[in-house]
Amino acid sequence: MILEAVLDELSEEGYGGLAIESIARRAGVGKATIYRHWADKIALIADAFKLLQAQRDPDVTTGSPREKLERVLRHVADVVADSPFSACLPALIEGAERDRAVRRFHHHFQAEARKPTIALIAAGIATGDFPPRIDPEVAAFALLGAIFFCRLMTNAPFAQARVPTLIDTVIGPRAALAAGPAG
Repeated sequence: MILEAVLDELSEEGYGGLAIESIARRAGVGKATIYRHWADKIALIADAFKLLQAQRDPDVTTGSPREKLERVLRHVADVVADSPFSACLPALIEGAERDRAVRRFHHHFQAEARKPTIALIAAGIATGDFPPRIDPEVAAFALLGAIFFCRLMTNAPFAQARVPTLIDTVIGPRAALAAGPAG
């Protein structure tokens, strides 16, 4: 209840307007309850974001590397288009521009969130499903960056139906990989 209140407040009030008093009121608890469990707003936001991430992670235990990557990117496109995380994203970016502690949290959170995508791409390279020319970290930035760019810089979220085309553009089309290099 408290972590949901954090997300609601952050999305409605922005980072600058986020107050422990408002979170407590929204959650129906006293401020002391919040301070007993969290040292500050950053700790509250961190736990709220971790909760969101844990609740919505896609299953990547089955399928080819490309299928797993597609599942992850569809999931990210869905989350970034319409979710509590999406509603909080502008506030978090705004807070990161003004507060070093928020910036450190935001950069760390995003780096950790990218790791599974980087690992999926590296695994695809190792199995030969993706070309060896691919840099997993740069590819993850390109793939995820397109989705976040649409959310933050255009009037329409990245459509999940476009994920296969995005993968083809960054990683290469499946048919070209199967055919191998022209010789």
